Amino acid sequence: MTINQLLSILLSRKKLALWVFGATFVLAILLYFVMPDRYTAIASVVIDTKTDPISTTGFTQELLTSYMATEVEVMSSVRVAQRVVKTVGLDKLPQLQEAWRSKTDGQGDISIWVANLLLDSKVVIGTGKAKNSGNVITITAKWSDGKTAAAIANAFARAAIETNIELKIEPAKQFADWFNLHSVALRSSLQEKQKRLSDYENETGITATDEKLDVENARLTELSTQLVAIQGERQNSQSRLHQIGGGNESLEEVLQSPVIAKLKSDLSDAEAKQAEVAGNLGKNHPDYQAAAADVANLRNRIREESTRIANGIGTATQVNIRRENEIRDALENQKRKVLALKHQHDEAAVLQSDVDTAQRDLDAVTQRYAQSALESQAQQSTNMVQLTVATEPVLPSSPKLILNILAGIFLGGTFGIFAAMMAERRDPRIRDDTNLAELLGVPTLARIGSVKKREWRWKKSPQVTALSLLQSKFSSH
Repeated sequence: MTINQLLSILLSRKKLALWVFGATFVLAILLYFVMPDRYTAIASVVIDTKTDPISTTGFTQELLTSYMATEVEVMSSVRVAQRVVKTVGLDKLPQLQEAWRSKTDGQGDISIWVANLLLDSKVVIGTGKAKNSGNVITITAKWSDGKTAAAIANAFARAAIETNIELKIEPAKQFADWFNLHSVALRSSLQEKQKRLSDYENETGITATDEKLDVENARLTELSTQLVAIQGERQNSQSRLHQIGGGNESLEEVLQSPVIAKLKSDLSDAEAKQAEVAGNLGKNHPDYQAAAADVANLRNRIREESTRIANGIGTATQVNIRRENEIRDALENQKRKVLALKHQHDEAAVLQSDVDTAQRDLDAVTQRYAQSALESQAQQSTNMVQLTVATEPVLPSSPKLILNILAGIFLGGTFGIFAAMMAERRDPRIRDDTNLAELLGVPTLARIGSVKKREWRWKKSPQVTALSLLQSKFSSH
């Protein structure tokens, strides 16, 4: 439908449209005088975002947004509304008691019914003039008199603050009781573990932090070093002992002996003397026999000294083997002692660790208990404060004459247009060639311009064709 067609319909149905518009407008004005007055009171509370000195917690932006939404839900709960009903005494109002009886036949709690009525239609939390702005929550209350509206708004603010305190104190009391009970069990466990550690220390004579293990480890290291050294000496003496099979004279100790060196020097002098006596006096001379006896004596002494040195090497080897065995036995005993001591030390360390863990758990629970106990006793601790106090409004907020007039104009115009369109739908009229083409289902071939009509020619010529009537109708429009 084009704008021209719509205007044509409205012009042809203007009486109906104006009648509907007028009736709607008058009805809107009458509603202004008939509707009871409603007064609006506004109160607001602010959420303190600074760090809580008791719980030592603050708010981030994300946490504040979530916390504000939660507080709005709490303030919109039946628990808060029921407290408001009791505070203001709305459940004592005769008109509300009568409405409650008519709605519920006197069944249930009237305070809960009135609380739901407030939340459904009388009170708006978080909306109003200020709406939710930052950390401010607005409470808007509407009632038939301004004094009650202000009382309801202020009662909601106070009830929200009191409920906020209760919601902090009640969980804190429960946590304090639980932490107190749990701390008793932890303290008993700590005492048991401390006694177990003390008994073990008394039994073994060691502690988890003593230096006995370090001393024994040092002794074990020393024995290991001694064993390595004696093994080296034993191998060296054995190797020298094996050289005795090739003659004592080849031993290093024999070659380096000063006694043997002196005897060999004397032997050389004796042999030289013997040779000289043999050349001068002959071998049968007594001096020669004496010189030969000295040479033989020196050789025997050299042989005996070499044998003594060789026997000393064998004795040293036996001593080294015996010392090696002794040190090895001592090393094995020390290893067993260190292992046993280490095992005892580990046992003590485990018991000490159990004691430390139990102590940390007890300290943590004790700290939480103290914190919860402090929070449960903070009757005035809340981060919610009433920002603005609702005052009794002087003028009603509804109904308003201007709004009713504007609503009457808008609804009257809308209903008038709708009535004209419905009338046109029930009784359609042909107003232009487009309607005629749609009605007959044939295309328009030509359009005749406007023709001025004369009344006397109509009266004189009663025999007028349908085509001329149709043309005149078109031209008139």
